[in-house]
This record gives sequence, structure tokens and C-alpha cells, in this order.
Amino acid sequence: MPWKRKIGLMVILVFLISLFTSGMLYADTVDVKAEAYVLMDADSGKVLLAANEHKRLAPASMTKLMTLILAVEDLQNGKVGLKDKVVTSEEAWKMGGSQIYLAPGEEMTYEDMLIAIAVGSANDACVAVAEHLEGTHKNFVERMNREAKMLGLKDTHFVNSNGLSASNHYTSVYDMAVMARHALNYPKILEYTSIKEYKLRQGEFVLYNTNKLLWWYQGADGFKTGWTNEAKYCLTSTAKRDGLRLIGAVMASPEQHGNFRDTMKLFNYGFARYTFKNITPRGTVCGVVKIGKGIQENVEVIAEDDVGSIVKKGDEKKIKAELALPDYVDAPVKKGQKLGEYLVYNDGQLYKKVNLLAAQDVPRAGIIKQIKKMLAETYLL
Repeated sequence: MPWKRKIGLMVILVFLISLFTSGMLYADTVDVKAEAYVLMDADSGKVLLAANEHKRLAPASMTKLMTLILAVEDLQNGKVGLKDKVVTSEEAWKMGGSQIYLAPGEEMTYEDMLIAIAVGSANDACVAVAEHLEGTHKNFVERMNREAKMLGLKDTHFVNSNGLSASNHYTSVYDMAVMARHALNYPKILEYTSIKEYKLRQGEFVLYNTNKLLWWYQGADGFKTGWTNEAKYCLTSTAKRDGLRLIGAVMASPEQHGNFRDTMKLFNYGFARYTFKNITPRGTVCGVVKIGKGIQENVEVIAEDDVGSIVKKGDEKKIKAELALPDYVDAPVKKGQKLGEYLVYNDGQLYKKVNLLAAQDVPRAGIIKQIKKMLAETYLL
């Protein structure tokens, strides 16, 4: 065979092999136009699909998710109240971009400010809230960066609280997904970011949520869009169906509404291939623990979280769970006290541990009652 023909056949063979192997390697892909994307299981943090997930890009208004995390954290900790009055500074008034047109000295409740951030993506409200919590916008941004480090975000650095374009202000889709997963610990964030329409200033100013997935995608209920010329179209969002909650993050989608289309493709992929096998729902009574030296002899334990796991459809039988409870504990026992665990296994591997909590208080019995109980037990023996 002529050497030219041999070389030609070899080139064709290599080409065919490359096509086959690339098809095998990238069989699990979706037609996403965004420069970077990630699809994550909210329960475990497992990445189901990703591209350029650690690339540092401008987040635009998705930055506000971290602002909301810190603002609601302070709310839960009692540092601030929903009805507290937040006064607008001149710095907050100067913010451009999306805003609610706060005037210097204008007062608005803390809750209205948070909703303005979550629904209307208000840059001015971000600065007003930042100053209200930390004295200055700069102090608040420093706190944002400390929180990012605590969450293990290696590709994130903030320069402001609202996402307006700035040098050295960046994050990645993976970091945004981790941030979103952390935000789920604060129910108020999901409550506010799922509001479609909200009226401010006695109904004179109406906000419409920038996240169109709330209208366009079944189960979508958070979080935050973003757009600037530099960042292009971005979205960090979450959706839940039949117990399975997914988190999607896309950055630098080149077309208007492309961030929504890309995210819907990611969610369609996730919900088509995966399900959540729930063995025991959160709040369910899972067993009983014997109590020593208490005013009663046992206490029920309830699951702190859903006892289950994400699994590929058809593999539900791979999910198993077992109780790990002590034979007894001595009183006093406090309601909500951890008394054991539910161990969840996926294909034989430990997937997660769910705390089992005491359903009620069990005070310690008085000495006379303990003696009577001991005598009764001795008599029965």
C-alpha cells in the first residue's frame, strides 16, 4: 500500500477515534451558550454538570446574594429588626444602575430595603443596608470578603455590595452555587427572592422581579440575576421538584434572556436524569430513646432534615438508611437536643448523616420519684 494512502488512513482513523472518545467524554453536555456554568445538587453540593466552573468572571448583580446573606444573618441573630428604619445616605443616593431612587435622608424599613434588593436589584438599597449594618460601605464589603473565605470561596473577591463594574471584583459559577447553597439556610432569602411583584412607598413604586424563571420555569423560587456590559447576562438560581432541589449558575451568557434559557436547559437536564429518594421526610418521628432519671421513661426523636439522597432515576434501590440511637440517655433532655443520627447510604457509601432531635423537654425527676421508680423496678424483678 502506498505510504501516502497509509498516512491518509491513519489520519482518518485518528479522526474517527477522536470523535468517538470526545462523544464518550462529553456525552453529558447541554447546549449552553454561557461562558461558564454549573449545575449542583443543593442537598449534597455535588456538581452534576459544569464548564469553566472556576473561571473568575464579573458577577454583576449576583453580588447581591452575598449582601442578602449577611443582611438576613443579622436579622436572624437579632442585630436588626424588619421594621427598623434605614436612612439613606448621600453615597447610597449616588448609586447608578438599577435602583429605587432613594433620596438623601429618605427612610425605609429594613424589610422593604431587603425586598428592593432581592426583587428590584436596587443598588442604592444595597449601600443603605450596608451602612446601616456596618457603619460604612467599605466595612460591609470587608465583611463580605471574610464571609467568602469562611465559605471556602477561592475564586471570589468583592469590591462593592451591589455588583457595579469595578476592577478586582469577581467570582466563579462554582462559588456562586456554593453561596446559593448557603443562602438556603436562611428562609427569608428564598421568601424575598421568590416575590414576583412588590409595591413600595404606599404602592406608588412597583418592583418586578428580574428573575423571569419565577414565571417561566416550574419550581423556580430564587435567587439573583446580573447584567453589565462586562459581565453580560448572568443568573444564579434554584428550583425544586418532587423533593429534588437543584442550583444553577451561569455567567457571561452573550444574549438577552440567554441566562434564563441556559439555566432552563441545565435544570431540564437535572430533573430528567435525577430524582430525590426520600426515605423519611424532615420532622418525622423516627424512633424512641429511653430516658434515665427523668419524669418520663422515653422521648420521641424527629429527623432534622429529609432522610434521603439524590440518585439517578432507576437507581432508587441503591439508597438505604439506618438508625443510630443510644440505648438510653439520662435526663434532663432539651427539646431539639441531638440524641442520634440517621445514616444515609448511596450504593453502599455513606452519603450524609441526619441529626435526630428530641421532640420535647424531659426534666430530671426529683430524688423521691427516682427512689420510688427504683424500688418499683426492684420489686418487679
